[in-house]
Order: sequence, then structure tokens, then C-alpha cells
Amino acid sequence: MRSHYCGTLSAEHVGQDVEISGWVHRRRDHGGVIFLDVRDRTGIVQIVYDPDTEGPFATAERVRNEFVLHVRGRVRPRPEGTVNPDMATGEIEVLGVELDILNPSATPPFQLDEHSEAGEDVRLRYRYLDLRRPEMQQRLKLRAEITSCVRRVLEEAGYWEVETPTLSRTTPEGARDYLVPSRTHPGQFFALPQSPQIYKQLLMMSGFDKYYQIARCYRDEDLRHDRQPEFTQIDIEASFVTAADIMSLTENMLRRLFREVLDTDLPEFPTLAWNDAMRRFGSDRPDLRNPLELVDIADLMGDVEFKVFQGPANDPRSRVVALRAPGGASLSRKVIDDYAEFVGRYGAKGLAYIKVNALADGISGLQSPILKFLPDAVALQVLERVGAVDGDVVFFGADKAGVVNDAMGALRIELGRALGLTEDRWAPCWVVDWPMFSETRDGGLAAEHHPFTRPVGTPQALLANPKEARADAYDVVLNGYELGGGSLRVHDAEMQAAIFEAMNMGQEAQNKFGFLLDALKFGCPPHGGIALGLDRLVMLMTGTAAIRDVIAFPKTQTAADLMMSAPSEVDEHQLRELHLRIRREEQQAGH
Repeated sequence: MRSHYCGTLSAEHVGQDVEISGWVHRRRDHGGVIFLDVRDRTGIVQIVYDPDTEGPFATAERVRNEFVLHVRGRVRPRPEGTVNPDMATGEIEVLGVELDILNPSATPPFQLDEHSEAGEDVRLRYRYLDLRRPEMQQRLKLRAEITSCVRRVLEEAGYWEVETPTLSRTTPEGARDYLVPSRTHPGQFFALPQSPQIYKQLLMMSGFDKYYQIARCYRDEDLRHDRQPEFTQIDIEASFVTAADIMSLTENMLRRLFREVLDTDLPEFPTLAWNDAMRRFGSDRPDLRNPLELVDIADLMGDVEFKVFQGPANDPRSRVVALRAPGGASLSRKVIDDYAEFVGRYGAKGLAYIKVNALADGISGLQSPILKFLPDAVALQVLERVGAVDGDVVFFGADKAGVVNDAMGALRIELGRALGLTEDRWAPCWVVDWPMFSETRDGGLAAEHHPFTRPVGTPQALLANPKEARADAYDVVLNGYELGGGSLRVHDAEMQAAIFEAMNMGQEAQNKFGFLLDALKFGCPPHGGIALGLDRLVMLMTGTAAIRDVIAFPKTQTAADLMMSAPSEVDEHQLRELHLRIRREEQQAGH
């Protein structure tokens, strides 16, 4: 039904008869001449109908936005003075000689162009219309280009694409599983995979050597702008490799992606130890475009009378830090109060500060409600350590280390944006030397990445001091976002059993992972890999604010599909087949 796509027509087609099909992007009636901007996924072209072609002109008068049309006409140059340099097809137009309305359209609930002001809930409810917008189609086109490039890079490197199951069993991956009841096994459930982790390790044990998959994954977790309950990751695993091998492969893949898709070269990937990243930036995914850094000052605060600082300074599980904001002395009290409220969202109990008005005047040149609690020498030592100069403000964080890292790390990002310090560039890095475990609220241990990560050292050393164990793990970070996490994997049963023991899993380890422990006894090769979030990568490369803008049919912040009205109730017959019964809240309250 077409000879050309709309966006492919150009001056080289002048004089040719063409057929195109698409949607009416805009209709204009100028003194008896009707202009139709017709759109398909490649772009927009202007069609002109004049009264000389009576039948098509009468049809064009009935056309409205989003009608589906088939057009036949001749390409001609636009008249002098009407060329549109903002359109790829702006030098030409098509003089229409035939016009068929393939399907009319109701009036759309929002404008389908770059000026659309529709709320996200409306866009998601009518997602099939939202996806017609050129900017949305360009994002999904770029996503397809990225996926294609990833496949080329990995296949050139000898990786095979292998699909793994999406109906499996629940595994500890750090989030809640989506469960699927079994009809044929009453009372039992499948789990949708949080990742293909165990399967890809089993493929290494099977001798596949190099595996990849553009894998669909599911996590029932609280959502943020860069997370979704179902997402896609670039999943990679290889045998007989070192961490440097996987990191090099990943860097090469990302460099190819940015060069081929965005025509830009990524800079070097510096490597940061996890401890250094947390100390300097309060985050294991540091945004290196931002020059601000946290500075430890606990050694200066151990003997001060100010309990807010003294207590954490003498607690090995706490931190006291200072954060210098260049030029921040001009911030109003209201703005500083807003920052105090901001860090409160991360558990901080307040936000102390010192404004540096005239450093040469000593204490009298400073402004702060906390100066009366600090010895003059200590206050000046702090300013010297952070390199403060006139016009700066220095903020302080003092609490448990986790609270300080979260609150002051977030404040660092916020100040970098507000003060115009964050550079407009790409800043990748690696974060390595991760802790093997993190402590749970009940004092137990949970795997920082997952329990199949290889610890540094022996099983005996791991069990002797698990809280200090380090992992052969590596995360790749870009502009403050974790793009992917990887590690070398456990490849012997003794080490895997030691990890389960350190996590106090007991019989649960055998019940859930007996098959894995058995498999590790049959000649498992050393192996490792990485998984990168495709949605997050596309979000960064397209410059959008949320991954929902680069997923064709995403969920809302509450994990709902507004277009399909999902999740939804199911009828009693389906529930009986699955051996399920719904416990209603009102029924429970009545007993």
C-alpha cells in the first residue's frame, strides 16, 4: 500500500509518483488549499490537495487528526519561502491526486506531538496513542538499535544466545518474587525469575563457555523512576575468565554502543574501591561529573561538647562528615531549611552548617548556629580540611554510617545540580572490592550482590570472619546510575555451602539449592559474568527522566497497567482450578 515511507522522501524524489500510508499528524485549510501532514514511524511529510482534484479534495475536507490514510501523488519542491528546515522532508511536498480514508479516528484525548501536556496517567491509559508520538517512536527505535548492537558485539566475541525459563522456583535475589500458582501441583508455586543467575551458571557447568541473553526479569519491589516490576537485562556469563576479562568485554560493548548509536566516545573507566566510593561520595554508584566530596572529620569531633557530633565521632559504626558547597554562603535560610527537610527523608535528624563570609577574620567571619558548641580551633580546622574559602557553606552529617552516606550522598547530588557544578558529560566508572555480606535488621547476614558471588579467600576464612569478607564483584556505573553488576561466581560446593552457612540458611539451603550443590561437584569451571539493565541504559542514552519512557508498555509507580486494567480479579472457576481462595479483608475483620 505504499512505495515509500513518509520520512524517506527528499529532493531526490522530485517528479516521482509515490504512494504513502500513515496517520494525519495535522490538518490545515489555507484559503481553499488543504495541507495534510502525514506521519509514519520514519517521519512526517506534507501532502497538498487543491480544489482542482474534486474527489480527493472533498475527501481531504473530511479528514481529521489521526485518521489513517492512503495517499497517491507526485513529489515537488516546496514553493520559495515555504521550506521548513526543521523537518527532514521540509524541502519537498506531495501534490495529492488520490486519497483514501482507511480508517477514521475519534478525537484523541491529548495532543500527539512534542507539545503534549498530558499527565502520565492519561498517557499510560492510552499508551497505544502515546506511542504514536515521534519522540516515543525515536526512543524505541534507539532501544532496538542498542539491542541489535549488543547482539553483534557479543556474537562477534563468540557468545551464544540461550533462552532460560521464566517459570522457576523462588531464589534469594534481594526482592520479593512474583509467584505463579500451579494447577497441576496443588498448593505449589512457580516464581518468575528475578534474573537468570542460576540457569546461566548451570550453562557454564554444561560446557557452553560463553552465554548471553536479552533476558526478561521480574521483581516485586517498591518502584522508583528508574525501576519497573518487569524489566530487561543484558545477561552475560563466561567460563575460564577473570574479573578483568568481563570488565574489558563490558567496556568494549559500551564503547561500541555509544559510538555506533550516539556517535560519541566514552572516556576512560576509572576503578574505585567500594570503601573509597562510600567514603568520598556516600554512594556505591557515584556520579563523577559532580566534583563535591564528603570529608571525614570524626577525629576532630571526638572531644567536643556538642553531643550531636561527639557521639557519632566515638562510635565505630557511625560517621561525621563535612561537605563543602562552593559559593553556597548566599543560600537563604529558607533554602537551607529545605535542604534539612530533604536529608530528613533519608533518616538524618538535622543539617548543621557553617557559612564562610570572611575567613581572614577568623571565627567572627563565620556564620552558624553551631559555632557556640564548637571550640574555635576545631571549627577552623574543619574549614581548612575541606578547603573552604570565602563565599562557601559547609554542611555536616553525623549519625550511623548508613544514614550519613544516604543523606549526605543525596545532598551532594542535589547541591551539584542546584549550584551548577555537575558537568554535562559522560562519566563511567567501575566500583570493585565489594563487601560479601550486609547486615540485616535482625543481626543476620544477607548477600550484598547474591549468594553465588565468589568471596575472596577460603571457605574457612569466610566462616571465621564473614562480616569482613570481600567479594570478587564489580559494578559498572554511569552518571550516578548503576548500569550493571557482576562478579566471579562460586565454582565449588564447599565454598557455596560455606556461604549458605554464613547466612544461617540451614536446611533451607539444601531444600532450595540442593541441585546446585550437587552440580558443583561435577567439574564446574571457574566462571563469571555481568548483567546490565537495558531499560536504564536506554533511559540514559535518550536523555529521558524515567525508564517508563523507553518501555513500550510500562507499569505505573504502583505496578499497575492502566491500559489493560491489570492486575485484575479472576473468576471463581479459575481460582478453583488453581486450588486458591481469596481472603477478603472484610471477611477477616468479621472473625
